[in-house]
Amino acid sequence: MKTQIKTALFASLGLSLLLMGCEIDAVQTLPERNWELVWSDEFEGPAGAAPDPTNWTYDLGGGGWGNEEFQVYTNNPQNVALDGNGQLVITAIRTAGPNYTSGRIKSKGLFEQQYGRFEARIKTPTGPGIWPAFWMLGSNIDAVNWPNCGEIDIMEQRGQQSAITYGSVHGPGYSGGNALTKPYGLRDGRFDTDFYVYAVEWGADYIDFFVDGFLYKRVTPEDATGEWVFNQPFFMLLNVAVGGTFVGFPTSETPFPQSMYIDYVRVYKQR
Repeated sequence: MKTQIKTALFASLGLSLLLMGCEIDAVQTLPERNWELVWSDEFEGPAGAAPDPTNWTYDLGGGGWGNEEFQVYTNNPQNVALDGNGQLVITAIRTAGPNYTSGRIKSKGLFEQQYGRFEARIKTPTGPGIWPAFWMLGSNIDAVNWPNCGEIDIMEQRGQQSAITYGSVHGPGYSGGNALTKPYGLRDGRFDTDFYVYAVEWGADYIDFFVDGFLYKRVTPEDATGEWVFNQPFFMLLNVAVGGTFVGFPTSETPFPQSMYIDYVRVYKQR
């Protein structure tokens, strides 16, 4: 059941934890932020229906996507569809031989915003070589290419580490293996067995990363080793990749199909 949509006031946080071997940096105290909902997709609709075409479009095809990934992205309902219970399901499938299909959707050209709170409630898949993600790219990507457009990874996970999630930013001079990144680990539990709310709060001089309301990472312009490019509209993406430089190969221990369940995506701006 979906939680009630509401304007959120988030309390001050400033904690340091050691979870699952991942040291979580202490972060600065948050100012009071009064958020107003401006966009959402609750994924209501019949089972098998496509996601709302006024909110999402598809990335299609293969070719590794710059990360040596194995899957081909499709718009097939087997890969991307509503489940009839208020959730969007993105499913990676193993086809004949060592071949895979999956789904990757984006709000590019349909909804883009500069600054605000971006959040999604998600249950992720698991297994070696599985790479679920909720992320953002600068809307000028076609003009300046990646990483000059900027990238904000609100959530990405290695399927072989089901209790750890990562928040990262990429830009010119700090991309790929040099991204500004931080893991967040669960002391008890796994991200593939329940829904968690992944979010960023983004302003002119900060990007804050949250899991279930806990602030575990802050990035500022002073952290960047190159130009700070997070001062323009960004669009959102959701996908499940198979293989690639971040997660490695699927193995015999990786069951298929692999599904990511998205309960909602919501975007806020400050009042």
